[in-house]
Amino acid sequence: MANKPRIVKDYEKLDENIQEQIKLMYPYGFAKHLIQYKNAEGKFVSALPFETDDRYYLVRMTLIEARQIIEDDDDYDASGELKESVKEEYEEKYGDMDYLTITDGEADTAADEEE
Repeated sequence: MANKPRIVKDYEKLDENIQEQIKLMYPYGFAKHLIQYKNAEGKFVSALPFETDDRYYLVRMTLIEARQIIEDDDDYDASGELKESVKEEYEEKYGDMDYLTITDGEADTAADEEE
């Protein structure tokens, strides 16, 4: 992350291309990948990390929001996994981007963690 601008943004305010790349990187949901950090006011906030060749994103979201985004997104199936057809489309579109390393794991479920 050396010398990359750090972008802190809400998921909904991200460019659609960045949202698609995030989905490709986290095909099993976001909840298990959230990190916590102190913001400028010294408050702990949670965010989903995402790094491109030229930027480091911290996508602000709570655990509840992370699960709701996946539940409401038609690109994900009922079990919270990125649909295979969508995954293939995004892999074709962004496959030449070296920074996209798909995370392994299973779908995020409400039973995994207590809220």
